[in-house]
Amino acid sequence: MKNARFREILIFVAGTTPQIITETIFALIHQKPPVQPDEIIVITTTHGRRVIEENLLSSGRFSAFCREFGVPESILREDAILIVHDEQGQELDDIRDTAANECLGNFITDVVREKTRDNSTRLHCSLAGGRKTMSFYLGSALQLFGRPWDRLYHVLVTPEFEARPDFYYKPKRNRVLEKDGRRLSTKDAEIYLAELPFIRLREKINLDGYGFRDLVSEGQKEIDTALTQPFVIVRLRENFISIGDVNVELKPFHIVFYAYLLRQKVERCIHPDRPYCHECTDCFIHVNDLGTPGVTEAIGKDYELIYGLHSEHIANFRAKWKDGMDMGKLRSDRSKINREILESLEDDALAAYYIITSLRRYGATRFGVRVEKGKIRIE
Repeated sequence: MKNARFREILIFVAGTTPQIITETIFALIHQKPPVQPDEIIVITTTHGRRVIEENLLSSGRFSAFCREFGVPESILREDAILIVHDEQGQELDDIRDTAANECLGNFITDVVREKTRDNSTRLHCSLAGGRKTMSFYLGSALQLFGRPWDRLYHVLVTPEFEARPDFYYKPKRNRVLEKDGRRLSTKDAEIYLAELPFIRLREKINLDGYGFRDLVSEGQKEIDTALTQPFVIVRLRENFISIGDVNVELKPFHIVFYAYLLRQKVERCIHPDRPYCHECTDCFIHVNDLGTPGVTEAIGKDYELIYGLHSEHIANFRAKWKDGMDMGKLRSDRSKINREILESLEDDALAAYYIITSLRRYGATRFGVRVEKGKIRIE
């Protein structure tokens, strides 16, 4: 029975062996429970498209397969065959050099990222066809963007039938295949679908890049800090912060004050080319600079997200601190915020990255937070 929850999308990378398309569909529809495809995407080159059109479509093999097993023939239309193109938009006939491989990786990644945006879909990705680099990129893209319900496969066929140009699936009625004086009965063929486990990184790391190379670089940075520093997320509209899976309850002013210090790292970093903060504290702000009207106004904008644009709280806050906030108050607030974080995390070593650190340099005190800038989200 067809899964009613998902729209089933099959993604193939294909070269000169279009058999893997019908073999994979055959295996999926014979699973328990069976998977009936709603859409097919084939990623290939212009040469691969010619082979698919000649040997699978024009030959009538796909039509015959669909009629025999009740598969909608419309799922493999011409627009389902996607051709990898170069940076100038020219379709590639083969993947021969570094530049073509770069384009291939970006193309496959874009397809997988786009198809995983809709949570009503489930991807079934086959690694069996195409060049090895095509399989690598498809598997890697699914690691980056795959959801828990997406699947990765490799189709396996009885060795005697593997890669035979006249074998595309196991028909219901036995057929005899003959080549070079050797006769094979299709009843002896077996098609297996090996489901391959893969690490799903989608919800574990933040990925904003576009190309495959950029995404891998971003992912590596996230992994490098993941074991020591979970994300700190300031949820202004929901009026709390979270550190990893721990929610820290703070008063509204403490939230916006803490958010202001975090914004120093993500919006005002003077070393944007550095991927990691490490021990850098150049974004820490002088305490005296916190007591200025500009800081009052900046904090007030985040306050609006908590209370609303026309709230009396906002008007009172701006009126009271129009000339800048009191230093004694800010030092007291820092202590209270740190106490809540320490008590919530119950881990002094971890909390050291998230509390408001006070540094004294050149005779002046500065406030800041040591957490890596890539681990900060303000929503």
